[in-house]
Amino acid sequence: MAVAALKLKPKLKTFHATVLVTRVEEWCVEASSVEEARELLDSGAGYRCHLGDCVHIDVESLETE
Repeated sequence: MAVAALKLKPKLKTFHATVLVTRVEEWCVEASSVEEARELLDSGAGYRCHLGDCVHIDVESLETE
């Protein structure tokens, strides 16, 4: 009976997708004031201290092998 169950199982395919993901990340920077911190972060300084949560995902394309 186990052999019959294996024959009924559908064959899976691999799909590749291009996905746009928006997430909220927490970034940290050392500064002497809020204004300086804002300027540093706006210029790309600092580091990501928490990856954050995904807030939106949009599948742009989907292909099969």
